[in-house]
Amino acid sequence: MSADMTADPTAVPAPGRRRFLTGGAAVLGAVATAQLWLPASAQAAEVPLPEDVFSLGVASGDPLPDGVVLWTRLAPDPPAGGGMPARTVPVEWEVASDARFGDVVRRGHTVARPALGHSVHVDVRGLRPGRTYWFRFRAGGRISPTGRTRTAPAPTAAGTGGLRVALASCQNWQQGYFTPYADMLAQDPDVVLFVGDYIYESAPSATAVRRHEGSGEPYSLTQYRNRYAQYRSDPDLAAMHAHAPFVVTFDDHEVDNDYAGQVPQDPGKQAPDAFADRLTAAYQAYYEHMPVRATAVPDGPHIKMFRRLEFGRLARLNVLDTRQYRSDQATTQAGAQDPSMTMLGARQKKWLLDGLHGSGARWNLIASQIMMAETDLKVGDGKLWYYDAWDGYQAERNALLQEFRQVRNPVVLTGDRHLTMVSDLRTDYADPGSPVVGAEFVGTSISSNGDQDQAAFHAQFDPLRGDNPHWKLVDAHRGYHLFDIRPGGIDARVRTVSTVVRPTAEAATLARLRVEAGRPGVSLA
Repeated sequence: MSADMTADPTAVPAPGRRRFLTGGAAVLGAVATAQLWLPASAQAAEVPLPEDVFSLGVASGDPLPDGVVLWTRLAPDPPAGGGMPARTVPVEWEVASDARFGDVVRRGHTVARPALGHSVHVDVRGLRPGRTYWFRFRAGGRISPTGRTRTAPAPTAAGTGGLRVALASCQNWQQGYFTPYADMLAQDPDVVLFVGDYIYESAPSATAVRRHEGSGEPYSLTQYRNRYAQYRSDPDLAAMHAHAPFVVTFDDHEVDNDYAGQVPQDPGKQAPDAFADRLTAAYQAYYEHMPVRATAVPDGPHIKMFRRLEFGRLARLNVLDTRQYRSDQATTQAGAQDPSMTMLGARQKKWLLDGLHGSGARWNLIASQIMMAETDLKVGDGKLWYYDAWDGYQAERNALLQEFRQVRNPVVLTGDRHLTMVSDLRTDYADPGSPVVGAEFVGTSISSNGDQDQAAFHAQFDPLRGDNPHWKLVDAHRGYHLFDIRPGGIDARVRTVSTVVRPTAEAATLARLRVEAGRPGVSLA
């Protein structure tokens, strides 16, 4: 594999305190620091790059007890293909235990390749568990912004100090600014879980709050790269990426609305070969812009995204892929109840169940892009389901909820709906008295749906509460969810913002909720 996809074998522990000036507390300036990174011979041979080559910032992701993925992409002209020359570029990186890089603990070099959009993925190892680190890159005489990250706790850590997780999803550039991230930054989570719709593939709209780049939907690799570059230019998103590690997965809009496996939303307009090409382009652009490991390097129209992360003995996080392996979605109630319908596919389902039943963690978290609890959209007798969600795959969903009865403290963390929907998970939604086996938090959107009409929302959803007694909270403000996870329970806050149609907003806690260890379900605190 190429050097930018793997742990760098040239990485070595760096001697401490090299960056301090002798006899003083001042730190060497950026230019002097840059010169220390390379020997004189390499400095002379280095080809200069534009000053704004790190315009897309830096990020980290998928923290382990001893490591983390560091990311950047060289792109001096982001929305126009990146603007880089068609050559491989050497890139250096370093990780320090302090923000001034006075104690550099790891450093190494890799390359940014044209074939991967000059993106850089460094899988750093040899770090200490449960620690905060700072990192940066250098290429062509330019130094990146500084990033901050944190490793996962040690495998034996009980987690009495807690773990703070932010849940985010659904950020539509055209429908609003990403103002919730400014508040998320202030809340200082240990990790951000992003569960889908990082970009939207929709064509530019003349009436949008912010207009999408390009002239239509993206289909080619260059078009998807440009769309990601536009989204990564949002200052609040960039600041959050530079502050804490992200754990990401995708939903549908990273490719095509409501696609299932290799079936597009509109099969009559996208032939199988054409859609396979679109998947190939979309998945590669996704990898190029996300802080994920080499296990996610795409293989044509396929990418492996389901994976598991551990946070000591406190929490196990199972990240699902509910798009690539699903059956084409149902269009009728009978279809939704067909036992052959699958959301996960056989391999992923076995992986999930093995991980849940074999877990020694206090909390078993499941990142599911789409809602697991029932949504009955029909008032009174009968059912009307939202087929793109787990309601469209009821046999598999119900069987999974039965398995939850033997799982320790399962909690599902979800996106997609552009609403806050917090629910008890029950084994049988046809029977309101069936056992509660877990809790689900469907996070609202970062910006999708914009500043929603609250009166219209309540007129639609308030009459549905009686048919969905498992719903504990339903709301249509923009924002994110924040979880403080401790051995005895999870304290959740729904953080919302006053607006997303302007670049700044006020934030507040809309609601507080609690999940008690050993007591399935969720309650308003």
